[in-house]
Amino acid sequence: MCAQVLEFLEPRPEGVYLDATAGLFGHTVAIASRLTTGYVIACDRDADSLRLGFGKAAGFAERIRAVHASFSGLRAALDSLGVSKVDGLVADLGASYFQLTDPSRGFSFMADGPLDMRMDRSQELTAGQIVNQFSERDLANLFFEYGQERRARRIARAIVRARPVHSTLELARVIEQAAPRTGRLHPATKTFMALRIAVNREMEELDHLLGSIPDLVRGGGRAVLLTFHSIEDRRVKRAFQQYARQGRMRILTRHVARPTPEEVNANPPSRSAKLRAAEMIDLGDTDGESS
Repeated sequence: MCAQVLEFLEPRPEGVYLDATAGLFGHTVAIASRLTTGYVIACDRDADSLRLGFGKAAGFAERIRAVHASFSGLRAALDSLGVSKVDGLVADLGASYFQLTDPSRGFSFMADGPLDMRMDRSQELTAGQIVNQFSERDLANLFFEYGQERRARRIARAIVRARPVHSTLELARVIEQAAPRTGRLHPATKTFMALRIAVNREMEELDHLLGSIPDLVRGGGRAVLLTFHSIEDRRVKRAFQQYARQGRMRILTRHVARPTPEEVNANPPSRSAKLRAAEMIDLGDTDGESS
């Protein structure tokens, strides 16, 4: 949904923008291509993505400042660059295509790999530790809350009985035996998503991002967020509505924007994407200028 992101962000040539989930620099480069004297701060908690991203930014590197940071570290990242507030923020939530398709990262059961799932490989907690050390009750609660998995208890019980579980395909087999396929979706899909969210504290990090938007984006600046499942989207929707009621934000998307049929055909994973955008209202804060 890059075209729609740019449409709502409305980057100005001299502006300073924050791509809070730079990944392989897709949105970063698209924004940078609209700038002249401005630049994009490319943040990501995955250091490998940042390194690869710069390789795809040929011709725009002088307009990009890369920082290794999670959502909870964005304020410090801006401070390190001498930036008070930015003219716009983009966040494309969830795991990236790069992470999902690299078997060594352990995000997917499409190929065998370690039970890792860390976006930031410097952190200690892995999916393997959760799978092999959490109690059956905690696993069931995690699968139900983050994966919306109705068969959470059955799956948790099967995992505990199968321990130790060492790889992605091994875990997928345990889940499929406990909860056989009933439709097009692989029975391990929701459990893997729940594990990924838990490993990376994605909901806590998202809440931190949403809570810090007024501190990061100047009055008149815009925030554009892409979500891929209802747990994320509900949080974004509630936060935007709360800011709007407080008179701090003007919501630009009365209803969520969705990918076009052409984009879904070209990029099937985009079919679940939802875009919400809002403009911050200038409350007369003199600190709201970009640096």
